[in-house]
Amino acid sequence: MLSPKPLSLLCALLLSLPLVILFTTTTTITITTITTTFYSTIHTPKKSNPNQTTTYLSTTKDEDEDETLFIVANQTKQKPTWPRKLAFMFLTTTPLSFASLWESYFNQIPKNLFNIYIHADPTFSYDPPFSGIFSNRLIPSKPTARFSPTLTAAARRLLARALIDDSSNYIFILLSSSCIPLHSFNFTYQTLINSNKSFIEILNNETGSHDRWAARGPHTMLPTVKFEDFRVGSQFWALTRKHARLVVSDGQIWPKFYIPCVRYDMCYPEENYFPTLINMWDPEGSVNATLTHVDWKGRHDGHPRTYVASEICPELIWALRRDRPRYGNENVHGDSVGGILRRRDLFLFARKFSPDCLQPLMEMADSVIFHD
Repeated sequence: MLSPKPLSLLCALLLSLPLVILFTTTTTITITTITTTFYSTIHTPKKSNPNQTTTYLSTTKDEDEDETLFIVANQTKQKPTWPRKLAFMFLTTTPLSFASLWESYFNQIPKNLFNIYIHADPTFSYDPPFSGIFSNRLIPSKPTARFSPTLTAAARRLLARALIDDSSNYIFILLSSSCIPLHSFNFTYQTLINSNKSFIEILNNETGSHDRWAARGPHTMLPTVKFEDFRVGSQFWALTRKHARLVVSDGQIWPKFYIPCVRYDMCYPEENYFPTLINMWDPEGSVNATLTHVDWKGRHDGHPRTYVASEICPELIWALRRDRPRYGNENVHGDSVGGILRRRDLFLFARKFSPDCLQPLMEMADSVIFHD
């Protein structure tokens, strides 16, 4: 084999140098653009009134691919700046029916204590559009659907945008349009802001877990996610900044969950990906319970109980507050495993409430819900 001559090597280096400079410059410009040009109008979701406009919270005028977004989010500060903030992230396909209740929740709260982000499927109608405290808080969003990885992708997108938006964001709370607060903002803030752990339900050996693990095919998750590493949990959680950055930096586990399912009745990646990821990479970094109350008793259709207006009363709010989360280190009967001390964290949010609950909830907001 002939060895390359020094002159040949020099020529090859000079020819490739412009490409290296071009790639490096392009990457730098892309990241700089994303991090410095944050607010702009991108597009509007479909709505019934053509005169209404919706402003999106964005990183650039052209929709960036998620992978580029995650690269930038992973470069954000590891430790939050002060004062620490709560990031409220709403994942929705409908107008926020309880916007008035949330407006009261955030009323007179200093803006340096919280941020709001909304991921709204652009194929749905939002009439009325997001306004008031929710104005200009929409991130560039993509269509979502059950029995697919799109809901999980939307939650990851919310985390990435919130990380890039504000280095003070410390706890990242995922909510739906049917969620309501169970306590005042101040109570919630004091409960979460000093926690060094995430609150995410992480359950093992649940009924149907193997079918969920094999929903993409009997061996598709291997070798990355073995069945013994697979976990189940609530779709709604509160993650620390450490875990938010873990999610956006994950390039190993997420590709497995992004594979489309072949068995749709067992396809719930939004309830499996986050607990599996944290259980595999930082099992000691979380309290294995959700702080969003939901009632699954007697339900077999994949949807929790939905409260209606006639059920709304102070006693319901008090009962939801008194209820105790289920922890991943307990068996189905609530007994501790391995002598682990039983915790009793308080539920801070609850779902699922129908839109007609707004009026009775507003009538007792100050006297019951925000009265801790």
